[in-house]
Amino acid sequence: MTLAEIFAQSGAAMWGTCAFDELNMEENRRAQALSLCENAQGVFVAAYPYFAGQRPGNLSLYARGEDYHRVLLRRLNQVVLSLQELYPGYRFVPGSDNSPLDERQCARLAGVGIHGKNGLVIVEPYGSWVFLGTILTDLPLPSAAVPAPDCLNCGACVRACPGGALGAQPFDESRCLSALTQKKGALSPEETALLAAHPLIWGCDICQQVCPYNQRAVCSPLPDLTGSGDLPYLDSLTPEDLEGLSNRTFRAKYGDRAFAWRGPAVLRRNLELKKQQN
Repeated sequence: MTLAEIFAQSGAAMWGTCAFDELNMEENRRAQALSLCENAQGVFVAAYPYFAGQRPGNLSLYARGEDYHRVLLRRLNQVVLSLQELYPGYRFVPGSDNSPLDERQCARLAGVGIHGKNGLVIVEPYGSWVFLGTILTDLPLPSAAVPAPDCLNCGACVRACPGGALGAQPFDESRCLSALTQKKGALSPEETALLAAHPLIWGCDICQQVCPYNQRAVCSPLPDLTGSGDLPYLDSLTPEDLEGLSNRTFRAKYGDRAFAWRGPAVLRRNLELKKQQN
């Protein structure tokens, strides 16, 4: 089986490789990566689509199916088994948004996708509705001859961002609504107003919804990310859904969702802000 067949079989819409030494990493992250894979030489990076169509709800589209960390690790582990057969004696360590690797930097060096002004990777025909997964390895791998290009730089995402997170360089996470929906502790009056006016209680899809590359995005064929598998698609949460739940019972009920790691407190707060706004 070829590499192309291995990644296609895992559901990847696009994949590539980059040389580990070409990654610009902080020393502590590089050390962490080398603790996972001694003598790391390369990285496989793959994009998995999750778009299930535009539909009403108060959760970001990425959080409505099964937790993508679980889905990607399951699919990447499938790739690892095939890689171990193809390259016996080498080590392969999968990661999904929780590894020391910067997936977007890996994707750029690997020539995967088009890189948007909002920091997201666009893989046609799925647009930026993709998750990135990596496999760190001591197998020597090359970077792409030509890095992935930047987007059209039309500015639509910059203009649409309610908090102005994309107007400055570098990206200002403190003004990103997706980050604000997940923020614990006291909020400033400005943050409170932004959250109250925001249609979602978790995440933000605005910069993706206005992106030209996403206007004709194709729905993902992956059932575990689109709710057509064992876990139903969850468009919204209501106060009643969270009523009486402790942190433990909340995770027992929603632990297979991407929003579960933060606990119920921020979701209750965001729902209350919507109630006050109405």
